[in-house]
Amino acid sequence: MKYFFTFAVLIIFFTNTFAQNGSWWTPSHPLSGDTITISFDPTQNSEIPSTITSLILHWGVNELGSGKWQIPPDSLWPVGSVLYNNEAVRSPMIKISTTLWQIKVPTDTSIHTLHYVFNSGNYWGHNTGGTNWDITLYQSALTPVLLEPQIDDSFGDPRRSPVFAESGDTVHVVGTAVTQNTKIDSLALLLEGSRLAYIYGDTLSYDFIAADYSSGLKDLQLVAWDTTGFSDTTAFYIMVNPAMQEKALPAGNVDGINYTGATSVTLSLFAPYKKFVYVLGDFNDWKVDTRYFMKRDSLKADSVRWWITIDGLTPGQEYAFQYYVDGKIRIADPYTRKVLDPWNDQYISSATYPNLKAYPAGKTSEPVSVLQTDQTPFQWQYTDSYARPAKEDLVVYELLIRDFIANHDYATLIDTLSYLQNLGINAIELMPINEFEGNLSWGYNPSFYFAPDKYYGPANDLKRFVDECHKRGIAVIIDMVLNHSFGQSPLVRLYWDAANNRPSSQNPWYNPLPKHDFNVGYDFNHTSPETKTFVDRVNAFWLKEYKIDGYRFDLTKGFMQTGSFYNYNQQRIDLLTRMADKIRTVDSTAYIIFEHLGANDEETVLSNHGILLWGKMNTEYSQSAMGWLEDSNLSSNLAWGYYKSRGWTEPNLVTYMESHDEQWLMYKNLQWGRASGNYDIKKLNVALDRMKLVEAFFLTLPGPKMMWEFEELGYDQELPDNGRTDSKPILWNYYQQENRRTLYKVVSALLKLRRENEVFRSPESVVSMRVGQGQYDRRINISHPSMNATIIGNFNVVPMNVNPNFQSTGKWYDYFSGDSIDVSDTQAVIALNPGEFRIYTDKKLETPEQGIVSGIDDNSKTMPLSYQLSQNYPNPFNPETKVEFEIPRLQHVQLVVYNILGQQVKVIADKVYQPGHYNLKWDGTNERGQKMASGIYILHFRAGEFVRNRRMVLMK
Repeated sequence: MKYFFTFAVLIIFFTNTFAQNGSWWTPSHPLSGDTITISFDPTQNSEIPSTITSLILHWGVNELGSGKWQIPPDSLWPVGSVLYNNEAVRSPMIKISTTLWQIKVPTDTSIHTLHYVFNSGNYWGHNTGGTNWDITLYQSALTPVLLEPQIDDSFGDPRRSPVFAESGDTVHVVGTAVTQNTKIDSLALLLEGSRLAYIYGDTLSYDFIAADYSSGLKDLQLVAWDTTGFSDTTAFYIMVNPAMQEKALPAGNVDGINYTGATSVTLSLFAPYKKFVYVLGDFNDWKVDTRYFMKRDSLKADSVRWWITIDGLTPGQEYAFQYYVDGKIRIADPYTRKVLDPWNDQYISSATYPNLKAYPAGKTSEPVSVLQTDQTPFQWQYTDSYARPAKEDLVVYELLIRDFIANHDYATLIDTLSYLQNLGINAIELMPINEFEGNLSWGYNPSFYFAPDKYYGPANDLKRFVDECHKRGIAVIIDMVLNHSFGQSPLVRLYWDAANNRPSSQNPWYNPLPKHDFNVGYDFNHTSPETKTFVDRVNAFWLKEYKIDGYRFDLTKGFMQTGSFYNYNQQRIDLLTRMADKIRTVDSTAYIIFEHLGANDEETVLSNHGILLWGKMNTEYSQSAMGWLEDSNLSSNLAWGYYKSRGWTEPNLVTYMESHDEQWLMYKNLQWGRASGNYDIKKLNVALDRMKLVEAFFLTLPGPKMMWEFEELGYDQELPDNGRTDSKPILWNYYQQENRRTLYKVVSALLKLRRENEVFRSPESVVSMRVGQGQYDRRINISHPSMNATIIGNFNVVPMNVNPNFQSTGKWYDYFSGDSIDVSDTQAVIALNPGEFRIYTDKKLETPEQGIVSGIDDNSKTMPLSYQLSQNYPNPFNPETKVEFEIPRLQHVQLVVYNILGQQVKVIADKVYQPGHYNLKWDGTNERGQKMASGIYILHFRAGEFVRNRRMVLMK
């Protein structure tokens, strides 16, 4: 007996038979091992233009039980074929005439079904048209063939994909046989061994009336005999559905997976307009069974839930399962917390996800959900005592796990937290981590909203990451994509218009067509009550289950059905504020951040509602870093990065210079930076200094800030338009390079300055700026009751005098050098080299590590051309003296003090310095901090091969 079925319903049994939409093949009923000629007439297909100049066959095979669209054996690829997407090949077709294209495809005896679609472009374009063709290959010289009904034979056992019939249905059965070197004698149709019909001839027809039978699986066999007396059998099943049970979902249960005990679970699926639903899973070997026929809870036609309670489960055991809807659609539970993926799980290593449950290959198709009763709750250690930073204090570090650490898992990310903590950020924003399509993705193609993507590791590792962040005072924000979903989403697939290749008009959650031009994937209808319920469930889930601290919502301008995408839209405001209010009922202090990038009048309203909004300043800061401040087409005005410049009353602008969507500033510096004489921003060290300059004018402004991964190391790779979401080099070696590590240190020092001084964070601070278009001599003056601060910088490529406009006369302190100046004229200019900056405060602060900002304490000199060690000043001295030196290139520098006996007293410097002028101090103490006696001391200076000594006199 053979279990064998055809996917397509064959209407006419002749050679050269047209299949649907203009394609056909010969022989019309091929045997495994035949060479099949596939033909196509584009004039018979409305999906592909008849004017095409090239045509590609995209094809794969099914070896019995292996699943669809597998790669054919190498020996069978026609010349010119190209492997595609690890699941099929593409082969160019030959144009026979103006309306006919053909290709010959060889097969072998292992192939059971051949699948193909057409593409009217190049090898790598999207398939044109929505039609898929399937060619059944028969296994012997006599094979019974079921022409009707349509049967799916993909899953080994026919009980996994029977024909479904309700009590009032009639199933029309039509059978024939394929023969070779013989003729059909007769055919019979049997039901569980008893004859239903018999005919001499080559075609049998029979009407199976479901009302004549009790519910359950009915085992049928089509038997064929040839004229030699040889016979063979093809078996199939008809499932007569039980009578529908109308019963309310038990109180306390919600849509999704509800654990009702250590051995039981209640499943609920919201699916109006559907006829019936079965549950398939490990617990029934993926076979359709009346015991797993779901009950119906009907409030009205557009509000129907299907539910079932399953008992007898093993506590703690994982079970994979799906809903089988109307005998046509296999979907995972939309609320599942774990998904098994037939295409991508195989590429997840055991190191990333130990003991990952295997996909039930050969038993079903499409993603499956996982349930597990009696799970051990995660033990949170630090989160309950954690206090979130005030929103105005936020410094968010956005990262993509895939491109941040080579192991791309939460466990390794935990090990990297010290690096981020030392940098000084207080929040991490993870690009989307809920289940998305593929593995190597930015995550903006989501499919399952409650399941962490396994490519980054197990769910409990994510919880450990959150807990470890909270231990270190770092908030965790996740990027949530609720503008759209992609095609693997069960909510998309449940209501699909195959003819138009889009969500159907019955879909409760999605628009058939998007409501704005920037949409990708399938557009949520945010006015739908079902979408609002789903969105609220998603947002509440991560706050409760993973104890995250908030969300960055992607493309919130798309939350609309009517009105303008670009301009003020009251409907959109209402939808977004409704969502925000609902989040606050779950967690009143959760961060709510929008990637809105909209009109200021609309963003002002959202800000007044307590919502944080992304403040994109990439162009302004990159133009400033490159030194192009007079470009008439591109703004370099930094003022828009400060929330009060936009007329906002609340500090809700999350300003950033770089994000995942933006080209790295360092890349632009090295490609297009300005130059004058020896000063060239396209040179690495100068480009890094320019990053320090813009960071000083970025991180000191009050209001929340965001950084993009490796910004602090001057990441300088290209973000191409084509391939922008591809994996990027992970360049942790940059931290080992002294010139890049000094940028990290400068950013860290700026964040420390910000963290420890309210003037740089407080909404009460009064800010005055000269940072406009064409203004190379820039400054920011910030006043606060606790302290005043003035930041000045030369954004030109030549030396300039900058007016600091100090808020008062008196003593001011240079943060990075520790030196003080006595200001008698607040308008007296200060000379700055190109790219040089100063941060002055009227309060003495702890001085950062010396040497990390080139050119500090030097107001007049250009970049040095040679090595120099100046005489210390004052000399004699008491209690301290300055030591000045300059180096023309990156160099390891040693400055060591010896007494007249040649004994080492103090090491002032012993590290690599960037080219520039430096001014260090010796306070007359030894390595133990003890004051030295009066006398003569020798200062020994070594920079590479350059060596100099200077005599110093300490006099008390």
